[in-house]
Amino acid sequence: MPERVGDSLSHRPRRVAIERVSPDVDGGRFAAKRLRGEQVVVEADIICDGHEELDCRLLWRHGEAGQWNDNPLTCLGNDRWQGSFAADQLGLWQFVVTGRVDAFGTWLRDLGRRAEAGDDLAVDLAAGAQIVAAAAHAAPAAIAGEIERFALRLKGADGPQVAREPRLRELMTQYADRRDETRLEPVRTVWVDRGRAGTSAWYEVFPRSWGAVPGEHGTLADLADRLDYIRDLGFDVLYLTPIHPIGVSHRKGRNNSLAATATDVGSPWAIGSAEGGHTAIHPQLGTFADFERLRSRAESLGMELALDLAIQCAPDHPWVREHPEWFRHRADGTIQYAENPPKKYQDIVPFDFQCEQWRMLWEAIASVVRFWVEKGVRIFRVDNPHTKPFAFWEWLIAEIHRTHPGVLFLSEAFTRPKTMYRLAKLGFTQSYTYFTWRTEKQETADYLVEVTTPPISDFFRPNFWPNTPDILHETLQTGGRPMFMVRLALAALSVGNWGIYGPAMELLEATPREPGSEEYLDSEKYEIKKWNLDAPESLAPFIRCLNTIRRKEVALARNRRPIPQVIDDPHLLAWTRFDAASGSRVLVVVNLEAAEARSGLLEIEPDTVGLEDVEQVIAHDLLTGSTHAWDLTGITIECTPDEPVRVFRLVPA
Repeated sequence: MPERVGDSLSHRPRRVAIERVSPDVDGGRFAAKRLRGEQVVVEADIICDGHEELDCRLLWRHGEAGQWNDNPLTCLGNDRWQGSFAADQLGLWQFVVTGRVDAFGTWLRDLGRRAEAGDDLAVDLAAGAQIVAAAAHAAPAAIAGEIERFALRLKGADGPQVAREPRLRELMTQYADRRDETRLEPVRTVWVDRGRAGTSAWYEVFPRSWGAVPGEHGTLADLADRLDYIRDLGFDVLYLTPIHPIGVSHRKGRNNSLAATATDVGSPWAIGSAEGGHTAIHPQLGTFADFERLRSRAESLGMELALDLAIQCAPDHPWVREHPEWFRHRADGTIQYAENPPKKYQDIVPFDFQCEQWRMLWEAIASVVRFWVEKGVRIFRVDNPHTKPFAFWEWLIAEIHRTHPGVLFLSEAFTRPKTMYRLAKLGFTQSYTYFTWRTEKQETADYLVEVTTPPISDFFRPNFWPNTPDILHETLQTGGRPMFMVRLALAALSVGNWGIYGPAMELLEATPREPGSEEYLDSEKYEIKKWNLDAPESLAPFIRCLNTIRRKEVALARNRRPIPQVIDDPHLLAWTRFDAASGSRVLVVVNLEAAEARSGLLEIEPDTVGLEDVEQVIAHDLLTGSTHAWDLTGITIECTPDEPVRVFRLVPA
């Protein structure tokens, strides 16, 4: 809107309006997210009164300074305009959409219409010459002369031919009067991440349980020697629970007992002791040389390390003694331990992010992240970010990205949806989700669509986990091996990022601490576990197959969004993922009542998978290797307890 001074307009009002811009996150307050190498497709409704032609343009640049690139937008119809640019560098990009009345283009269009009607064009050519001559005022002297010669030629006998010369159109676009141009404000931004932000497979471990001798405290070096197992499962992110010294004061015993014995190892999230804090390694896990060996070996196997960033302390943490003012205190002056009623964490004390020395606290935490980045870490899983201020996260992530734009942050925020989304807007690369608790057919289908469709998907990247050390869902407690397979397939094949807490997942750990609890009995959070990785009942082969499918099928490797398809059984859920560029299309069907055999009639919407005008397809079963010829008018899919998951590559017959 034009600015007003009193009751009068301060400048001539602009006629063009720009609406419904995409991508757009909260009117430009936050950046949309994309991956390096992707085309950033920009669209907007651009409208004007009257019937004039419009010149609409997309301007973009990498960073917040430097020269703008400029390309025309294309009208898709119904006043919707589109353009794109290639995001070929990490970090922040900016774009702007502009629109103006194109006086020359409107004149040229009307000239053609009058010529077709047989009108005398002398007056119209004279009017066009005036429009062209006016453009000379904005051009350098050499170009101005060329424009003026065009104006003179328009008045001649060959004026209609001159009007259509490409060079004249080029000059009139370049030197058009843009004083009344409408420009999108504020500038929109896009944050571009590396590919692993969009497609990754996480495997979570407690390093102390990976010792060479089962039951004895393992080291980072021991874990490095056993990485082949995780690599062979197909995971590319190895997520380590906290590797720092563990507090002794108020240490928890087995099964979260308040009374720890001398042999209890404590929770890794109770960070800090006399041996150091967030920049130290637990002595029993080894040295920084062992850490570097683990990191280097993981890299050689195509994996990255992800460290747990838990911004909290054990009562023994050096910061508690050195900076007691950074922590929350009770009315009696003692430091408050963490709690989320009815849960209590006596072995953890939280920070007070609004203390008088908050700037020093924030900088200290940032120095921890920088420390590990300098050690080669490029991925952090952040513990409970929703319990820290929004402003802190926006500052911290921007501060790290300022020098290391390739660092990724996974938000472990099982909280209210809008809080989860706000954290993503503030800069978190990926986020845990409510996937674990979506178990019915319709709610699961709805959730798949919600988190993978704009505008949510412009800023939110879901990471699906069927289990975590804190979450053993009821479906796994009661569903047995078939349900483990269903939840694994749902997580692995529906979105780009997924993860498991292993080896608990592949070894079918399903016993809760007590009825109604999502806590594991004899949780690894409080003790060293003995894992039999060679157990015959292990789901490792199935998990390996899922990750192989993710890598080989382009529709999955490029993280195309899932499209739920109609299947008439109330407990069978079907979805497809399709990559138009390659023609890759994958169909997945899972049985949400996995212990029962069920079958249903599947109806695939052809236009969602590029099968318009196709009557038959060849379905390659990616789990069994069999091949089927299907008539798209009627496909019956059966799932049994032995085969609760069906995965097919669809190819036109």
